[in-house]
Amino acid sequence: MALTFTDLVEADLGKLANAVSDWKKAVDGLKKSAENARTGMQGKSDSARWAGVNATVTREFVAKTAKEISDLHTEADSIYQVLDDGHTELGTLQQQMRTAVHDDAAKLGIRVEDIGGGKVRCFFPHVRGDTDERTQDELDKRQELEDRINRILAHAAEIDASVARALAKSHGGDPFDAGHAKYESLNDAEAERAVELARKGDKMSDAELRELNELLRFNSAEKDGQFATEFYQGLGGPEKALQFYAAMSIDGTDGEATKTRLDAVQDLQKVMGYTLANATDPDHKYHLSDDWGAQFRRLGTQQIGWQPGQWNKPYGYQVLGGLLRYGDYDPRFINPIAEHITQLHKKDPYFFLSNKPAGSPDTYGFNPSGRLGSGNEPLNSVLEALGHSPEAAEKFFTGTPTAYNEDGTVKKGGDPGFASYLDLFTDKDFEWTVDTNATNVLADEDKTKAALTFGPEALGHALEAATTGRPYDSDAAAAAVQHTDAQAQLVSDIVDKFGGDPELIRHNENGDLDGEETGPLYGLRGSLGDITAEYMGDFQRAMYDEDPSSDLFPSFGASADLDANNVARFLGEVGQDPDAYSAITTAQQTYTTDVVDHVINDPTHSTASLDGRVGAAVAPGSAIAGIMSDARAHAIYQYHTASDTEFNEAAAEKQKWVNRILGMGLEKVGERVPIAGAPLEWASEDIQESIMKSIEQDTTTEAEAQAGSDYGNGRAAALDSARSAVDHALLNNNTIDPDTADDLRRAARTSAGLSHSDGAQWKSESSKH
Repeated sequence: MALTFTDLVEADLGKLANAVSDWKKAVDGLKKSAENARTGMQGKSDSARWAGVNATVTREFVAKTAKEISDLHTEADSIYQVLDDGHTELGTLQQQMRTAVHDDAAKLGIRVEDIGGGKVRCFFPHVRGDTDERTQDELDKRQELEDRINRILAHAAEIDASVARALAKSHGGDPFDAGHAKYESLNDAEAERAVELARKGDKMSDAELRELNELLRFNSAEKDGQFATEFYQGLGGPEKALQFYAAMSIDGTDGEATKTRLDAVQDLQKVMGYTLANATDPDHKYHLSDDWGAQFRRLGTQQIGWQPGQWNKPYGYQVLGGLLRYGDYDPRFINPIAEHITQLHKKDPYFFLSNKPAGSPDTYGFNPSGRLGSGNEPLNSVLEALGHSPEAAEKFFTGTPTAYNEDGTVKKGGDPGFASYLDLFTDKDFEWTVDTNATNVLADEDKTKAALTFGPEALGHALEAATTGRPYDSDAAAAAVQHTDAQAQLVSDIVDKFGGDPELIRHNENGDLDGEETGPLYGLRGSLGDITAEYMGDFQRAMYDEDPSSDLFPSFGASADLDANNVARFLGEVGQDPDAYSAITTAQQTYTTDVVDHVINDPTHSTASLDGRVGAAVAPGSAIAGIMSDARAHAIYQYHTASDTEFNEAAAEKQKWVNRILGMGLEKVGERVPIAGAPLEWASEDIQESIMKSIEQDTTTEAEAQAGSDYGNGRAAALDSARSAVDHALLNNNTIDPDTADDLRRAARTSAGLSHSDGAQWKSESSKH
């Protein structure tokens, strides 16, 4: 019977605490009895001179009795450990549930209903006179709460089932024979069950696979790594782990798999990846030996089979790649694998793809998620791994490459043939492959074009993680991370690479998008936009050659020394992508709003006029806005790669950049509340609303584009944005009179108009070179 919502919320865990205490007393008593039996009764029996029947019957009885007392202690201790861990975990989950229901739901005006089957439904109850209309934000919060409560409930159900199973195995079902399964923790019992299920392989039922996924999901992040390590060790070693995952992946993605099975295998891919990342972290108390990494590299170029007489066998890296796509991996484990795979690809880009079964259907292979490839090209997979592993990604792109032999061992004294991985991936001769199982892919031009962007997009994700210190797909709540010297230098190198050679990410001039005429790294522009947003202070400083130590336009951590000419070309090409444009515009306007707020409200020793300082504060951001307006117009009317609608829709998803930029401002100045005393949440939403209006206003007609006025209404949008920044700063300022406030707005608008024109002109001029 499934654990219900009511069970968890109302359960009196004090009774379980009493049971834990009683079993602890029993363990202590039995430990003493077992010791007495061993040193007393058993010791005397062993030293006695037995004769006749006593030499066999009595002596054997004494030994058996002593052992049974010892077994009773073992059983009691196992029961105690499992109950103690279960009580602790259930107590934590119960508190989380009560907070969600009694605090969070109450604040949102949401009711929680137990619908049975271990699930709840959250809804807004009808109030007389209410229209029952809800904003998207309210609906999102309702869904988040429902999902969170159901996760807590599922976790509690898994704990409940695991404790019951462990107690049954410890007891063994025989009242006359103690000492069966022994557990030192609940983790032991859960890992044992997970391995027991995994050993069934693709013979697992859907229910059993769902149970395995839940065991892995709720235990893969254990801080000491015990469960994760025991699970992978229980699979039988690196090759056995690959064989298990390969069999399950194919079972869930072949043409006969049901939607339920595919969903479960997609889930397995994620949770096994998270678990592997945990198990291979050398800093955890429990972790797999370094030999696992060496064995994975050795197996990487060997074919792995899991069925007798199997014909088509994938290489180890094709299978492993599916797992590596999920989890934050330690650089000591993942970087040697990433370097090895990259060097294998450099030597022969088709080494792995040539091993793909001929004529295979359009399925997902060893990447059930289906994102960025079928999984046959492990380069895409390992770049995605770096995209989720910030520390590893930073070291991969900023460190000195190590040469590897084909078997994964280090090539002593070897030269990999390139100075850095950024140099390698941005080399025009580097060949990206088409990683898809689609039949007749070469005849389907659209699928070919899409597949050619998978590798560059994964590269972009890895560069994002390397430069921001966060997984590329971290959610809006992810905290800002102070930029290191190595990260800032990498950003400078990236801008120089693509700003110095925009053809790498540029459309050709006639709008024809065949693979030969579009930049080979066109697919990573979205990530380059995110990197620009992250380093907005550095980009704004570069626009008018501001000093790196500027207090007006501070960096967040180490400063990236950016070349102004390369910045203009870089932004002009990157900004043609709707997602990049929106990230950059959102970050720019938020950063400018924060800077203007500092100028107007913070004390200063500057002797310059306030209106002059406000004008200087909005100028760099407005110049970037000019470049963005020009880039948007080019994308729509010259290259025909996007529409106004796509640019506007992309903007709606960039709220996270408002939060992050404001968060960076808070980090810089300690506990200062942003925007002159406004709460962070309110300021974030208010600024985002202003940004959306600005982006929707930033349009250009086809006639304007043909006449060379590529930035159209973008100039007016820049003026409104500058005025809005001043308005935000003045919200709670009672020291500035209305006339002075008008002067500040005027100064901001004037500076914004001039700088916007500067930016559009710089972009147009830079695109000619």
